[in-house]
Amino acid sequence: MTLTIRPFRPEDATVVAAVLRVAAPYWVFSAAALRWQSTRGAPAARQRMLLAEVDGEVVGVARTGLLHESAEPGLGYANLNVLPERRGGGVGSALLAAAEQRLRAIGARVAYAKVVDEPAAVGFAERHGYQRGRSTTHLRLDLTSGALPPVSVPPGVRITTAATLAGDPRPLYEADLDASRDEPGDVGMDAIDFADWRTTYWDRPNLDWTLTTVAICDGVVAAFTFALTDGSDRYQSGMTGVRRAYRGRGLAGAVKRSALHRAAEAGFTTALTSNDAGNEAMLAINRRLGYAPVAVEWRYRRTLFR
Repeated sequence: MTLTIRPFRPEDATVVAAVLRVAAPYWVFSAAALRWQSTRGAPAARQRMLLAEVDGEVVGVARTGLLHESAEPGLGYANLNVLPERRGGGVGSALLAAAEQRLRAIGARVAYAKVVDEPAAVGFAERHGYQRGRSTTHLRLDLTSGALPPVSVPPGVRITTAATLAGDPRPLYEADLDASRDEPGDVGMDAIDFADWRTTYWDRPNLDWTLTTVAICDGVVAAFTFALTDGSDRYQSGMTGVRRAYRGRGLAGAVKRSALHRAAEAGFTTALTSNDAGNEAMLAINRRLGYAPVAVEWRYRRTLFR
């Protein structure tokens, strides 16, 4: 067996997307998005993927970069995914070593990693010096069941799609920034400017503007849910948020229900979403919508240097 670690190339996108779909089936991946991130992602993110090949076959991926949305400098990430049949043979250790070397080279002093809640994965992270943080619950909903709850729009609210903001998405950026300031999580989104937000989120090819749904109140974007797709049959809620001044009015449920109905009508068969374990409000909304848990991930961290 010959194990090689090498950088991702744009022509690898289709193969890497297939590996990620198997290794992490609770996320939505598309070749177009992976290719775009490698060539046109936000410069501040310093994104790069490293691939593990065994005898010329791609069997693992390390996604690395900086958590540039945070005001705290020096935070990086190394998210590893290895095909199930290739785990336990040194692939993950080789990928992690290369990923950490790369993070040090770009100035990351702390590495964060998403680790699925399985004994082997957790043991791997802890043996390599990573310490457990918060957990995220991944959920799935069958869009073919015909059991979606009806769309209910609160009085004085207009539900529309992000396509209506194509000329100027800044109102959505402002809503996202406001809603994210107190979103539960290990790392805050408190230092991303409009240009970086537009490059990182708005311009990405797997963001579907016609499924991304917003609620307009008093002339402003008061709530939203981003829609990521794989170009086939899987839809994911990338983030659902409500501006702090408009909470408690049922807006999060309204935009999610509307987006799910649009996704089902467009032919998507599976909806995925995820929530921090401390985000009880969104977890409750997703349960009422019919989502069921399918996996749990922990956010682990390790100090690379002080």
